[in-house]
Amino acid sequence: MSAKAMLIPCLHCGAMNRSPESRLADSPTCGRCQQPLYSAKPGVLGVADFDAKALAGDLPILIDFWAPWCGPCINMAPHFSDAAKQLGPRVRLAKVDTEAEQALGSRFAIRSIPTLILFAGGREIARQSGGMGVGQIVQWTEQQLQRIS
Repeated sequence: MSAKAMLIPCLHCGAMNRSPESRLADSPTCGRCQQPLYSAKPGVLGVADFDAKALAGDLPILIDFWAPWCGPCINMAPHFSDAAKQLGPRVRLAKVDTEAEQALGSRFAIRSIPTLILFAGGREIARQSGGMGVGQIVQWTEQQLQRIS
């Protein structure tokens, strides 16, 4: 019996990688840059690499749209990082600085920050605005993923 192969874009170099779904917990690395395909900390995305790294591939990705001047964003940052440890490797987490990447903020109609958007299969599945603790982030994400299963 063959395991389902998943396509996973590398958050470091953008290369597309194949990994059996059953081996995600084995810390697969990118075939091009040899960096881990999953890190227990959020990646950083910009307009130049957003589509290739966030919307391609088979793994869901939870993105925190934030700004460095935003108090609730700063307060939520360690909780978001802790959520990456709990949700991985089945969900990857990344951050978009809406101050530096205003085009992405506009593209996704970010009206308040922090805003979390969960993407799966190249499309937006759900969004939530406002600061949350690690338990709330994990619970909200798992609820959204159950809806699409």
